[in-house]
Amino acid sequence: MRIAVINGGQSAEAEVSRVSALGVIGALKANYEHVESIELDTTVADKLKQFQPDVVFPVLHGPPGEDGTLQGFLEILEYKYVGSGVQASAVAMDKILAKQIFRQANLPLADEIVFDAQTDRAIAVAAVIERLGSYVVVKPASQGSALGVTLVENENELDAAMKFAAELGSKILVESRITGKEITVGVIDTEDGPVAHPVIEITTAADSWYDFEHRYTAGLSDHIIPARLPEAQLTRLQKIAIDAHVNLQCRDISRADFVVPNDLEEYLLEVNTLPGMTPTSLYPDGASALGLSFEDLVSYLVERAANR
Repeated sequence: MRIAVINGGQSAEAEVSRVSALGVIGALKANYEHVESIELDTTVADKLKQFQPDVVFPVLHGPPGEDGTLQGFLEILEYKYVGSGVQASAVAMDKILAKQIFRQANLPLADEIVFDAQTDRAIAVAAVIERLGSYVVVKPASQGSALGVTLVENENELDAAMKFAAELGSKILVESRITGKEITVGVIDTEDGPVAHPVIEITTAADSWYDFEHRYTAGLSDHIIPARLPEAQLTRLQKIAIDAHVNLQCRDISRADFVVPNDLEEYLLEVNTLPGMTPTSLYPDGASALGLSFEDLVSYLVERAANR
């Protein structure tokens, strides 16, 4: 089988994508002879045509690799590929649209208010204070890896946070800030339906959180499996992750992120359709806890795509 691993590109997360791809390529080469790394640039169509892959494995984070753009391109060229299709990729990447889907499915969410990036910030700040108060999270609607996300403590920080988010997208999402454990749950599709990984708790040093630096720097975060939560809550979190996966119509894999303030409630933050595959990434850790080594995981995903 011939496998093309598309990575890189021009997104803010391109370098992370390349690191993920190195790991994926190494793991695939343990079982497949013909594995090619292909950069996501203007020559990608020609490179794919020359290589003629049986399966494309996108290892990309953020637009245009994770938002349905690449998926549509691969559909037009009739390449089989790992991961969600166009619609699920596009909706999951747009946090605003995804929350609408989640709310219709009665999944637990933080309150939010949405703004166009061009909205007068003084008006926007006043609206946030009136509706949500000043203890909020500000984020661009369509970025991954916590890029552009600011945890706001008070009104003085809100204007700068919204300006920062507006630089990374056309829509701004402001949510009530909930303090609690940072939790993630991977989901993998099987012949018997989607299966949730064991629940992972993410810990970082005091006065820090799981931002871009802590996600991709070895030693700055710890993954506790299973999370230190009551058994009933672990089961609830797994069910919510599966429900989110199904309602978004994700395919093959996804990872749902949560914040859990106590043992009685949990809040779904977002779903990633192409979870990270770096040495510090959460999804491979969850798969390992489920009994899938990294080599077995990537082979399983490739074979699943090839048999579609």
